[in-house]
Amino acid sequence: MFFKLKKLDWVMVGILGIFMVFSTLLVRSAIAPYENQFVAYDIKTLTFYIVGFIVVFAMSLVDYRSLLKYSWYIYGGGCLMLVLVYLFAPEINGARSWFMIPGGFQFQPAELVKIILIMMTAYLLGERGGKPLRFRRDVLPIGFITLIPFVLVLIQPDLGNAIIYLIILVAMLWIGNTKYAHVLIGLSAVVAALILFVTLFNTYNSDIKSYLEEHNKQHWYQRINTFINPEQATSDDKHQSTYAKIAIGSGGLLGDGYMQGELKNKKFVPYPYSDSIFVVVGEEFGFLGSALLLLVYFLFIYRMILIALHCIDKRGAYIIVGIAAMFLFQIFENVGMMIGLMPITGITLPFISYGGTSLLINMLCIGLVFSIKLHQEKYKVE
Repeated sequence: MFFKLKKLDWVMVGILGIFMVFSTLLVRSAIAPYENQFVAYDIKTLTFYIVGFIVVFAMSLVDYRSLLKYSWYIYGGGCLMLVLVYLFAPEINGARSWFMIPGGFQFQPAELVKIILIMMTAYLLGERGGKPLRFRRDVLPIGFITLIPFVLVLIQPDLGNAIIYLIILVAMLWIGNTKYAHVLIGLSAVVAALILFVTLFNTYNSDIKSYLEEHNKQHWYQRINTFINPEQATSDDKHQSTYAKIAIGSGGLLGDGYMQGELKNKKFVPYPYSDSIFVVVGEEFGFLGSALLLLVYFLFIYRMILIALHCIDKRGAYIIVGIAAMFLFQIFENVGMMIGLMPITGITLPFISYGGTSLLINMLCIGLVFSIKLHQEKYKVE
């Protein structure tokens, strides 16, 4: 059975090794100014990567189609976890998103539900066999199965992961052969919803602010208002965005040098080991370092798309496209919010930011991609 591992995409495995080195070094630099506040986050990152590689190789040996058979049960289990974490998990940073695991570890179900949602959607799209999707019998049901975890995650609240669910839905419906008329309807609905949201937000701005402050969710208001009405935002509201842009800009072409980022070392940038880790890249390695990291991401996604193009089973291609779309959006959103192009949402940089659950789920996704690649030959025989 292990001879199959020879057929893995070893370029992608090598890129994962590069990410491991990048992430460990960047996290170490990010936590350096905080002394004992974030103990051994760099060592933990390396440990999670080692476990992650085991997950990748183990998952690649599992026939992904055996998992697709149980898509409904897995999806139901994922939704149940989202309900339980909201009802019973402790509140951390204003959100109920993590189960506490003995040993000081945390598990975030919303991360796992991303891959569950991708597989569930691929299963339903596969029922059509590549034929154009019907609006009432295909598009609406798939939209509904996305809406349930979307709402459950939004109320935690976790806006970042909730948005990712919608991105996965849009990407997979597109690759699943959605009719152009349905695309036009969807785009019109999204634009109308955004216009309505901005209009209502500005009309009832003070009421929304008071309501969210009463429910200890003022950070939602600050993030949204800073993006929609930057001229009204206070210096405190714009703190993360402002100093992130200053730090990245100060890095220039080559950066200040490893562990020498001035604003990072003076603690002007919050969460430098997590949400804001791209600031560490920009300040310490400059434009060239940032461009190199984005180039590695491009090659990584490119290799995934090549595997999708060679899939005989359309469901495998759908899964890979869903995973690629998820990574692409997270990269775009994280980098975008650090340079002021996107609102602050708390989305981490894939494979680079500190976070055990996020990293292991990302590695599980890559293991699933490898599983699809390895089992296409078996699909031919059957």
